[in-house]
Amino acid sequence: MTIATQITPEEIQYPSSDGEPMAESDKARDYMIYGVEAVDAYFQNRRDVYVSANSFIYYEEGNKEAVVAPDLYVVFGVYKRKRDNYQVWKEGGITPDFVMEITSETTQDKDQITKPEIYKDLGVREYFQYDPSGDYLNPILQGLRLVNGEYQRIPANNIAFDTLWLYSEVLELEVHLISGELRFKDPQTGEFLKTYKELEQARLAEQQARMSAESALRSIATQLLNSGMNLAQIAQMMNLSTDEVQRLLGGSQ
Repeated sequence: MTIATQITPEEIQYPSSDGEPMAESDKARDYMIYGVEAVDAYFQNRRDVYVSANSFIYYEEGNKEAVVAPDLYVVFGVYKRKRDNYQVWKEGGITPDFVMEITSETTQDKDQITKPEIYKDLGVREYFQYDPSGDYLNPILQGLRLVNGEYQRIPANNIAFDTLWLYSEVLELEVHLISGELRFKDPQTGEFLKTYKELEQARLAEQQARMSAESALRSIATQLLNSGMNLAQIAQMMNLSTDEVQRLLGGSQ
């Protein structure tokens, strides 16, 4: 006699990897890393925004075949924390709001035919595609926005074939191509988003520039002090307060 064993949803394993490489080209990998780090850094002070890349999204409990792995996705309204994968039913039914796929020869059919239907059914509000090779999409950056249950193309601001930008209402950011290079831009500041590494490099450069400027001022103040000028005279000549001059001189006077 054969006894059938029923597997409950809790017993089903939802893998976090399929053993495939993260990206099939250096360009695709680099843009994926830039996208997730830049957008995550932009939302770093929002505890209710989760940003991830190339991780599995399981959208049907009990069916581990109901899965997609966007190259970049952003979810609003869930707690920012590390996840092995994203299981929609464990997140209160909240699905991604923004998705970007970096398309290629092997993914273009899924990216343009299969995935839009899945993302539409999941209620993904914006779906972007980017083709870094320029071989599969024209224009090479495209965006769709969900309107009344259907995707409508987001108008592009074209400057050239490989230089254009689209506005993401979901992220409140501009998505730019500059000579084919993908960049996100904050329209409020006019600045392009940086990765955590780029932010740290910029901070260190700013710190170094500040230290160099202060060293130059200290040298000038010391020379003026040695020439016989007092703090008030030095401050007036250097357009600084006497406290600032005294700090530069290390409180020697």
